[in-house]
Amino acid sequence: MGQAETPRITIHEVARRAGVSHQTVSRYFRHNEGLKPETRKKIDLVVAELNYRPNLLARSMRTRRTNRLAITLPASTYLWPARLLSAASAAAHAEGFQLEVVSVEGDPRARAERTLELASSGQVEGILSLTPLEIAPAASPVPIVATGAYDDDLRGVNELADASPVREIIEHLASLGHRVFFHIAGAQNFTSARNRKLVYEETIQRRGLTSYGVAIGNWTAQSGHDAVRRLPEASGVTAIIAANDHVAMGAVRAALSRGWRVPEDVSVFGWDDEEMGRFATPSLSTVAVDREVQGREAMAKLIAEVRGEPAPPPSVRSINRIILRETVGPPPSARR
Repeated sequence: MGQAETPRITIHEVARRAGVSHQTVSRYFRHNEGLKPETRKKIDLVVAELNYRPNLLARSMRTRRTNRLAITLPASTYLWPARLLSAASAAAHAEGFQLEVVSVEGDPRARAERTLELASSGQVEGILSLTPLEIAPAASPVPIVATGAYDDDLRGVNELADASPVREIIEHLASLGHRVFFHIAGAQNFTSARNRKLVYEETIQRRGLTSYGVAIGNWTAQSGHDAVRRLPEASGVTAIIAANDHVAMGAVRAALSRGWRVPEDVSVFGWDDEEMGRFATPSLSTVAVDREVQGREAMAKLIAEVRGEPAPPPSVRSINRIILRETVGPPPSARR
């Protein structure tokens, strides 16, 4: 077996053992003459006991600002939260910071270690992580803020997995007269897909409506197309709720290929408000997700910590907004 790695000694540990603040220890290493002799002596003893030497790059960072921040995210070949990153970058630049995005390889433990290495490098004043990190605040010489928006595989969680708009969509479609629904779900290893399926089934049951069923897809237009092509001619489905806009576009194409008019014969709802849906014919009803506000608010929190200021209160809002367009209308029975 290999030898266990020696735990990293930080300025916070020196401060704890000496019974002083970490700012006092920082002044000690800058040879600040304002320290009381007894304070300096206590720190002398702890430094000698631990054989502690400050990280020179980190020390340099504390004595002159770099005006640089970093965003870390797991290496991913197919997921890239571009809108959140763009908004966070704009917020950082507006406050005078340069920003770099760092893709960190490895499992959660390895990513935490590499994030700590970056924090200790002296290159950045703070780090925004898009995924959870098991790092004690005292272990890092600079602030590290986690958004909580994504899991370790960059799949949306928490607010991004909020499925409550599904309930509103069904309520609206029911108010138009729809009674038979069909859901084309996303891949079930995503929290967001599982939540939308659950809310769909609960709402259908609570309202006494009919569900022809749930087709488990994989977020692609092809999965939406295939699911609608497989519907029996006499299924009675007049409302389709798709996992995202790609799935919805596939569903619309399949419906039209079967001679079903949209929305005269069947209504279709997507999710994400992709640009293609706005310019499609018919234009796609959907759920707009304000990922930008998450990026702005997370960056504002990080900058406040870097500056030693109180964290700004989060805005009271939902990041989801239902948009009605041309793919939704009353069912045939309500048009007669």
